[in-house]
Amino acid sequence: MRSVFLLLTGLAGGAFLAPQAHADSASAVVGKMQPLTDGAAIYQHVCQGCHMPDGKGALGSGARFPALAGNAKLANGDYPIYVVLNGYGGMPWFSGMLTDKQVSDVVNYVRSHFGNHYTDIVKPEDVAGQRPAINPEQE
Repeated sequence: MRSVFLLLTGLAGGAFLAPQAHADSASAVVGKMQPLTDGAAIYQHVCQGCHMPDGKGALGSGARFPALAGNAKLANGDYPIYVVLNGYGGMPWFSGMLTDKQVSDVVNYVRSHFGNHYTDIVKPEDVAGQRPAINPEQE
């Protein structure tokens, strides 16, 4: 029992982790980050892992990822902006990861794809107006 405890404590302390790669070898270890320059790219790299490539959502492992396809909640552009910035349910917030333009791009993409036909465009200014204030105690 003691050897199991020592093994687990060693693992928790990082004693058995692989050596760190050197900065000059980082390009050999990981590929380049794809630029998130439009709504489709942002959806593909940030959203589709949960909401699926077809926007139909998923259910599994005790989690439910809502469908974006044909979702009437997307009719008002303020709702998806709020959800992307602040998260909702099990969805994390992305206010610290995406710019106002990226949020508006992905919201416009989702609202005009997957059987959604909402034509009023969300602008970066709309996102800025909803962006949560930064709490200095959290920095």
